[in-house]
Parts: sequence; C-alpha cells; structure tokens
Amino acid sequence: MRVLFAGTPQVAVASLDQLVNDGFDVVAVLTREDAPVGRKRVMTPSPVAARAAELGIEIIHANRIDETTQQRIAALEADIAAIVAYGGLVPEKALGIPRLGWVNLHFSLLPAWRGAAPVQHSIMAGDDITGAVTFQLEKGLDTGPVFGTLTEAIDPADTAGDLLGRLAVSGSVLLSQTLSGLDSGAVVGVPQRGESSYAHKLTLVDGKIDWSAPALAIRRRINGTTPDPGAWTELDGQRFKIGPVSPAADVDSLSPGQVQITGGKQPRVVVGTGSHGVELALVQPPGKKMMNAADWARGILASGTVDEVKFA
Repeated sequence: MRVLFAGTPQVAVASLDQLVNDGFDVVAVLTREDAPVGRKRVMTPSPVAARAAELGIEIIHANRIDETTQQRIAALEADIAAIVAYGGLVPEKALGIPRLGWVNLHFSLLPAWRGAAPVQHSIMAGDDITGAVTFQLEKGLDTGPVFGTLTEAIDPADTAGDLLGRLAVSGSVLLSQTLSGLDSGAVVGVPQRGESSYAHKLTLVDGKIDWSAPALAIRRRINGTTPDPGAWTELDGQRFKIGPVSPAADVDSLSPGQVQITGGKQPRVVVGTGSHGVELALVQPPGKKMMNAADWARGILASGTVDEVKFA
C-alpha cells in the first residue's frame, strides 16, 4: 500500500515511524513549512519533516493544500493518505485524490471534542476517559465514519503533554491496524453517534488562571494548558507562569490568589483559590526559566516581601 503521510508536530512522529516499521510504502510526507523557533527565531523544520529527512522520505512543505500541492499529491499515486495533526484543512477537491481517501488519527472519542485541541479540552472539562479514533476524513469537521477506537484513562495529575505522549504511541498502532484493515477490506467505517463537542485551538487567554475558581477547576486548567500555551497569572502587573499544582486541602483560609510561603530549607508555596489551596511545584517568573517553586520562594523570603505577594 502506497501511503502519503500528513503531519507536523512531535505527536505525529510515532505514527510515521510505526507505518514505516510495519512495512507500508510511505511515498511522501506532507507537513507545514519551516517555522521560527525559540527566542532567536531560528527557522526550523517541523518534527515530522526532520524525521522524514532522517528516513529519506520525500517531503512536501505546505501550510495549505492549494492547487500546486494537490498536483504534487496526485503525482504520487498514493493508495491512501494518513493524517495526524497536520495543522491545516484538507480541501474537498483533495479528499478524493488517494484511491482510499484520507484516514485521520484523532485524539478523542468522537463525536466528543471535534477540533484542534481535543486532549486539552478533555482534561479541562474533567473527563475521566478519553482515547483516539481513526476515521474517514470528509468535508465536515471531524464528522466522518469511524474505523477504529481505543480508550485511555485520564489521571488527575496528567498534563496535556503527558496524555498526548501516551496517545501518540497507542494511536500509532491503531492507525497502522486501520490501514491494514482497509487494504484487506476487513475494516468498515461506522457512522458517529452521540452528542458532539468542540475543542477550539487554545490561545494565551485560555491559560489565564482565575484564582476565584475552585481548586479542582484550576488544577484542570493548568494541566490542560501544559505545556502549550502554558498556564499563567499576574504578579506586580507582569505575566508569571505556573506549572502543574497539587491539592492543599489543609489550607483553606487564604483568599483567592493570596500566596502563603512556609519557611525552611524546602519552602512550601500555597495559593488560595475559591475553595482550598493549591501547592505550587514549578514557576517561571518574568524573564527567567522555569524553576522549582521552593527556589523562587527562598528569594522571596530573603527579600522580606512575602506578605506583599498576591497573584492577580
């Protein structure tokens, strides 16, 4: 089976490797164009492009599948296109180019969480179970018939990065099995059933912490926006990033955003919420790298300004 693989971020690399290792003829990779990375804004290939180059696979760089890109895809004469987090829409005219169409690996249990950030929204919503599906790409947004499904429990401590990492690996096997089944005729799509929900692409605004919310909701928001776009609050009018937190149910006297630092060799940093406190583990003050909250707290204790620290 001749396969066109479409994907861009690190989460898609496992699927590319799985298809190659399972003997599929990956004739080309479609990925987004090089993008600036880091503070120095160095133009860098996508993780999928970098891996394809290592494997010696032809690379098609395109942020949108225009007429020229469609012609390049058609010239490949692929039997099927497998798509994992490509980051762009496949126009209706391109859907019928491969003989068997496009198969999308999506990290939710469709029709729940259609859209760009299903894992992040699943965590923020407090879902206990998520998973991944393979489905036939069609004109509607993530509406096509489902070929295969797997489930994954969400641990209360899971960040979006943790959960996506696990789903990327298990989902790669599901994708490979789906393509094999479609090639042999053993797999048939099943229409989606149930209520749908939409997972919009997260922006910086989604990472803003509302300390008046209950501790559980705050923890879910932080986990869902970690590592991207990142959770944050304000301190002295500047953005202050917050890593995953843990419950501090023994502290319930703090006002929302009020910071309590307990002294000692390993200071404990607890922030008040709309219910009980949450304990900080990692923080990133403005202009600095992510650090242990205890290290940041020692600096605050040394400055003698601990009573003035409150997040907004």
